[in-house]
Amino acid sequence: MIDKTVADCRAAVADIHDGATVMIGGFGTAGMPDQLIDALIDQGASGLTIVNNNAGNGDTGLAALIARRRVRRIVCSFPRQADSQHFDAAYRAGEIELELVPQGNLAARIHAAGSGLGAIFTPTGYGTELAKGKETREIDGRHYVLEYPIRADFALIKAAKGDRWGNLVYSKTARNFGPIMAMAASTTIVQVGQVVALGTLDPEAVVTPGIFVQRVVAAGGK
Repeated sequence: MIDKTVADCRAAVADIHDGATVMIGGFGTAGMPDQLIDALIDQGASGLTIVNNNAGNGDTGLAALIARRRVRRIVCSFPRQADSQHFDAAYRAGEIELELVPQGNLAARIHAAGSGLGAIFTPTGYGTELAKGKETREIDGRHYVLEYPIRADFALIKAAKGDRWGNLVYSKTARNFGPIMAMAASTTIVQVGQVVALGTLDPEAVVTPGIFVQRVVAAGGK
């Protein structure tokens, strides 16, 4: 019998190791798996590479992980905002590396990893510092930059509902990066508001099929 549910968030993240690359879903706070991040903080893994849309908000979630100096490197599209003080402090102190990736390229590179692509050509960034040192090519009269897939050891994402096979549905904009991150990680760990019985989810509403999910933990909320 396939059952991917785990007892709690602590058990779900227990094997995330020092130096791991971890994708964390969320667009700002929408869809951020806060309880999984809190469990990761308690677990103690350090030297992490984090892939996320931004670099944390306020004092919770990803920001709290950065504040505890557990992140060695971050790959994101939007590192600075009014309440990104923990990233700012770590970056200015030289304690965290930043790879800045335009948001569309970030999504495309994650999707490429999940789709098994070797690389992609994108026009975004051509002629800028972001393309410095990268291969470029002219295709049908337009210039493109070669970008490589972004893969991860683990993905921490949030969904509204899931079943024990790992099939997932999301709540509105909380969906954001979750589906493509689930495809691009070796181990996908999902915080769901509710674990439902098999057959309860409408197959037409399932966004992430269970084949991309390894662990599901019920944590309440949406």
